[in-house]
Amino acid sequence: MSISSTDHPPSLPCIPRGVAPLERARELLDAGEPTLAELADAVGLSASHLQRRFRARFGLSPAEYLAQRKLGAFRSALKDGRDVSASLYDAGYGSPSRVYETGAAKLGMTPARYRAGGDGEDIRWSIVDTALGQAIVAATARGICMVELGADVDALVHKLHAEFPRAQLQQVEAGRDDFLAPRVRAVADALAGMGAAAAGIPVDLIGTAFQKRVWDALMKIPRGETRSYAELAASLDAPRAARAVASACAHNRVAIVVPCHRVIRGDGSLGGYRWGLALKQQLLGRESASASSSGIP
Repeated sequence: MSISSTDHPPSLPCIPRGVAPLERARELLDAGEPTLAELADAVGLSASHLQRRFRARFGLSPAEYLAQRKLGAFRSALKDGRDVSASLYDAGYGSPSRVYETGAAKLGMTPARYRAGGDGEDIRWSIVDTALGQAIVAATARGICMVELGADVDALVHKLHAEFPRAQLQQVEAGRDDFLAPRVRAVADALAGMGAAAAGIPVDLIGTAFQKRVWDALMKIPRGETRSYAELAASLDAPRAARAVASACAHNRVAIVVPCHRVIRGDGSLGGYRWGLALKQQLLGRESASASSSGIP
């Protein structure tokens, strides 16, 4: 049963003594599929108040949290090699069509292909020598699925194979592929400080609902500007989800194009960066200088 605001008689145990309402709501969502009305009755809040407070605390509405939980269970079962049909029913999907409507889009590929490590996916990739070092740029037909940075080319290639172990991986020489070439150039230009070059290029991202909201927000931060983790969380109507924002940044596989380097701590310090703080500082410095020279306010 999906989350809805339709009135139902209370059927869930009321909140135990000493348990905060939002934590109890999350426990009930982890244990089953209550409606919004049932959930609100069980924790002693109005449906609208619960919806608002839950999003502020966890970064997702109760319905989005439930969908994410189900998708996570489904993905774990597929990764463990279980049958697709059994996996989707065990995860709580009522029919195969429901997982494709609500789950396959978030997987970025069909469930069977995700379970098989990208089996059947055609991924083209290039190594590009940029102003700040080596990068591997990989793309499906839908868009860029990985940009990794590092000094060791072999290590970069290993990361790609580890992420998509059974995909059809084809190396193409940078500039020799009509689809990949402009994307490779955009990444190289962004590393040189021309961040606008990465704007608008298609991406093929695999993540949770909240992670995708964070990544989308990151791509809207103008070149030469930064946001704190708290500011980004507030922009998503989830002011208490700063740590979840930081986690989403850490799980970003598409460097530069999804510019998680533009998020810093509230005190102005750099915070973390998957590819190293030295590179983060260089990127921000180059973007700031490029924005100033081009007259961007």
